[in-house]
Amino acid sequence: MLTLERFSFGVGDRFAHQAKAQLRAFQMLAKDGIDVVPVWNKSNREHTFIGSEPQSVFDAAQAAVKELEWNRGWHVDADHIRLETVDRFMTCSDFFTIDVADSIGKPAAAADVQAFVARHPELIGTLKIPGVSIPFSTTSADVERVTAKYLLAVQDAGKIYRHIIAAKGESNVIAEVSMDETDAPQTPPELLIILAALADEKIRLQTIAPKFTGRFNKGVDYVGDLAQFEKEFNDDLAVIAHAVSQYGLPANLKLSVHSGSDKFGIYPIIRRALQRTGDGLHVKTAGTTWLEELIGLAEAGGDGLALAKEIYAYSLAHVDELCAPYASVIDIDRSKLPSTATVNGWTGPQLASALRHIPGHPEFNSHVRQLLHVSFKIAAKSGKRYTDLLKANEAIVGKQVTENIYERHMRPLFIG
Repeated sequence: MLTLERFSFGVGDRFAHQAKAQLRAFQMLAKDGIDVVPVWNKSNREHTFIGSEPQSVFDAAQAAVKELEWNRGWHVDADHIRLETVDRFMTCSDFFTIDVADSIGKPAAAADVQAFVARHPELIGTLKIPGVSIPFSTTSADVERVTAKYLLAVQDAGKIYRHIIAAKGESNVIAEVSMDETDAPQTPPELLIILAALADEKIRLQTIAPKFTGRFNKGVDYVGDLAQFEKEFNDDLAVIAHAVSQYGLPANLKLSVHSGSDKFGIYPIIRRALQRTGDGLHVKTAGTTWLEELIGLAEAGGDGLALAKEIYAYSLAHVDELCAPYASVIDIDRSKLPSTATVNGWTGPQLASALRHIPGHPEFNSHVRQLLHVSFKIAAKSGKRYTDLLKANEAIVGKQVTENIYERHMRPLFIG
């Protein structure tokens, strides 16, 4: 089986121009003695918005790996695919994020629910799991309720997984199951039931992305009770270890922390947990690289700054349209979005500081950052004007991309 390494880090590259800059961050971390493999990801929705093809992600990644002589692992993720979208990713992806969030809560066949409950009496009663401080106390009705909520999603994951391995062969696929883009978090006892169901479907998943407690908004920090998150995260690690032992799931199965949030507040919690347990982790930074491109163009001044200001002006004028697809993962206070006239009066460093995610910086504006995070399609409409500016300002843009990944994400997460 193609095996996902212990630590993997998903990087999005909306316009396929920053693979080298991203990979440099992994090289810097390797010099620190921490081996983390890059997983380049881009969803079908993003390809549709931009008008790109999945092959472009592979091609950019491969070129970066060759040019920088990267001799460790790397992967390309068919991000958030479903049965109707997966085929276009088959030839150029080895990592498949199977997204079944839309099926959560939809009813599975009653007979299937009853059969699952009957097949898993070990889930009922008081269950002591090593690493979980308070034993789970679960009734038959609890198991039936959770199964009814998640079984159809698991069955859909099975259908998608079997479709993928029929095309590629099971030994050539890294499978992730994603349930994070939904309304309610999955509790650790629910995660155990879900993992039992995934094992029944014979999905050789190597990472699972549950929805955690708290808000994981696009481009900004975690919002929630850190103590609650820490308990939940540690309990989830213990549940996964138990499920691997109990149900024969792959030994390297690990948690995946998804979302466009920069998650800075929870990185120390995750780092402590991994140091304590020796477990692995997959994490995604989603579309923050696109924001670093804008920051670089703003810093560059001239035509780059002019286009960055135009993109903001258009975003502000079309805020409803741009935010609608991301309503569940953004919290924008429109009264804190500066006017177009105000932003047009800013210098490049001012606009860069408003966008650059440095919590506590007096000029940082999380509302501007979230709005521009979901506005990448405007840059796509600019076509060569945008991408030519990326090329013309490659050094300053690449510096923003590398520093963001290495300094704000990798060091706090893996080194401290």
